Amino acid sequence: QVQLVESGGGSVQAGGSLRLSCAGSGYTYSPNVMGWFRQAPGKEREGVAAIFTFGGSTYYADSVKGRFTISQDNAKNTVYLQMISLKPEDTALYYCAAGRGVFTPVALEPGEYNYWGQGTQVTVSS
Repeated sequence: QVQLVESGGGSVQAGGSLRLSCAGSGYTYSPNVMGWFRQAPGKEREGVAAIFTFGGSTYYADSVKGRFTISQDNAKNTVYLQMISLKPEDTALYYCAAGRGVFTPVALEPGEYNYWGQGTQVTVSS
């Protein structure tokens, strides 16, 4: 049974930084992509960043480019999201997800992912 466990969320002031971690386990087949998504109250879940596990290609939503960095440690089955220059609009529940057979044009589409974590809250105050 696949499990994804996020950690690292918290409350920071605008301009601050946080680093999220996602530890995966129980894979029968390795995912080809790992993604970070977020959902704010009353809004749809949106893709933030994705990384392809073989090759390491990364993709970002326009709203976070230059501020967020996704990385992975394949030996630990762990994916990270380094967030800097945080803004109040970054406030959301952040989810980690794993996908198999995901193609690059839809790497930030939540519907393409097979497994999800429970989420970790990020709150940015002004």
